Amino acid sequence: MALFTLRSLRKDFGIKEILKDASFSLDEGDKVGLIGTNGSGKSTLLKMIAGLEHSDGGELWVNSSAKIIYLPQQPDLNEENTVLEQVFADSGEQMALVKEYEEISDKLTHGHGDQDRLLEQLSRVSERMDLTGAWDLETNAKIVLTKLGIDDLEAKIGSLSGGYRKRIAIASALLSAPDVLLMDEPTNHLDALSVEWLQSYLNRYRGALLLITHDRYFLDKVTNRIIEIDRGDLYSYAGNYSYYLEKKAEAEESVLSTQRKHAGLLRRELEWLKKGPKARSTKQKARIDRAHALQATEFKQANAKVDITTAGRRIGKKVVELDRIGKSYGDRTLIKGFSYNFTPEDRIGIIGSNGAGKSTLMNIVTGRLQPDEGTVEIGTTIHFGYFDQHSDDLAEHGNQRVIDYLKDVSELVKTADGSVITASQMLERFLFPPNQQYAPINKLSGGEKRRLFLLKVLMAAPNVLILDEPTNDLDVQTLAVLEEYLEDFNGCVIVVSHDRYFLDRTVDMVFSFEKAGEVRLYPGNYSVYLEYKKDEVEAEKDANVTKELSHKAAKEQKPNNSVPSKPLTPSTTEVAKPKTEIKRASQLSYKEKREYESLEAKIPKLEEEKSQVEKKLYHNPPSGHQELQKLSDRLAELTQEIDRSTERWLELAERI
Repeated sequence: MALFTLRSLRKDFGIKEILKDASFSLDEGDKVGLIGTNGSGKSTLLKMIAGLEHSDGGELWVNSSAKIIYLPQQPDLNEENTVLEQVFADSGEQMALVKEYEEISDKLTHGHGDQDRLLEQLSRVSERMDLTGAWDLETNAKIVLTKLGIDDLEAKIGSLSGGYRKRIAIASALLSAPDVLLMDEPTNHLDALSVEWLQSYLNRYRGALLLITHDRYFLDKVTNRIIEIDRGDLYSYAGNYSYYLEKKAEAEESVLSTQRKHAGLLRRELEWLKKGPKARSTKQKARIDRAHALQATEFKQANAKVDITTAGRRIGKKVVELDRIGKSYGDRTLIKGFSYNFTPEDRIGIIGSNGAGKSTLMNIVTGRLQPDEGTVEIGTTIHFGYFDQHSDDLAEHGNQRVIDYLKDVSELVKTADGSVITASQMLERFLFPPNQQYAPINKLSGGEKRRLFLLKVLMAAPNVLILDEPTNDLDVQTLAVLEEYLEDFNGCVIVVSHDRYFLDRTVDMVFSFEKAGEVRLYPGNYSVYLEYKKDEVEAEKDANVTKELSHKAAKEQKPNNSVPSKPLTPSTTEVAKPKTEIKRASQLSYKEKREYESLEAKIPKLEEEKSQVEKKLYHNPPSGHQELQKLSDRLAELTQEIDRSTERWLELAERI
């Protein structure tokens, strides 16, 4: 069933035609990746579907029964809400029931009101919560927020950074369980672990999905269809990102072949026309008409790509030397005793959770920030190019024309081959046509602004290039060109990023921000780093098992005159619980006590059902495709439910 349909949709901003004749449908179960160059209209299309942007023609039909949630790049949240209140904002009746249940439970606990009447109300609300699935709402919310790195659930939205707001908006969108989820760059501001979790979540998500993302691993794993916007036209590919790349290459080769054949045929027909044939017969007249038709035929040129051809600069042997540097803010240590000598050939990726200190380290390296301890020495030939995360320089020049912004650096630009071109020509190579060059910067899309800022950084011919979250807002085509440029860049490259694909393509060493300000070095790209971490986790598990076995063996060797072992039942020998623990356990709400008891009964049942489904699926699989798919879906549901229930049970058990 179609959830929405576009028919001949058009959108024109005057200086650029965004959509010419856009048509496509989104059906149940579709997971579509929307790609195209920055400024091609991806975000505009999502806003039009969400009802936030009008069209200039055509038709947009939306299924009235479908619940559509739109997650923009910069979500607008209620700053007075707490984290939990914001997450539940779109949960409707479920959230109202949870609140009512909590209020009744609180009155019962403190003996307020008519207890019999309150118990009757509690029973009625409980039944309604069973029917609507509201019992799992708060539990699911806490799990999702934890996976996205949000711990303080009572914090006010107004006190949080933009990155945390984006995570909360993602959690709110996921928990509202829409039929259609529209997501614009959901992986921005997420660390690698959060991205992997979101990727896994969306793989299991049963609703339809239309998303824009620069993360090519994410795009490849989540989508089953790709739609490309190319100069106002839409092209659909029935597969993931890898499939799109394969078919796109085949299509471009086919177009080139057609153009070559057309050129050969046109050449022969023109030679025939030069001989001056007279249209004495119908056959000759038809051939002349065909020759004129061949001359009038136009082919759509291949999609233009960013051309990064800026000149380089000589770099000496001494780049930047860090000697036991440290940096703290109050009681929080970001960097502690870190030393490293950068070389001209370095390709370094820096990773870590948000707020770990990655940007702080970059500011120390460039001399923008002084360390609390240690020394920093910068080579005399070093010229930094700092592509910072927020493009702060652009914000200060929002009303300036695009061309004037670049002319502040230079009106003439030396390219990699030694030739000199104008700033306007350089802008065209970065996909800014002449009519856009005289528009103010604040009229550009977010991605176009980032591309313009990248051009300004590269025009200064740096020999140490620092890219702080370069993949935020840059389209996948520009990223591919940038990756190729970095391979031949004559100088040191330092990348701060959460984008796994980009790190794999561009770095050969990883700096990882660990606990308590420690920065550890891992040789290799990001995938190699993950292998290191996996080995470390396995080694830690083995060490714990060995320690446990040794402890058990030591206990068994004790003399038999010790107190005989007893089952773990309440007794004077087992008790000795501190009073603080008893007090903490007693603070469980009425609802939480009931939840804990229900989970103890629920988890074994889920495990049993999972075992039965696995037996059917793996040992006696059904012959019908639909039945096989049904079993596979149920197994995925059970696995997810067991994981969620176990996490919650452990959380409550720790408090008891």
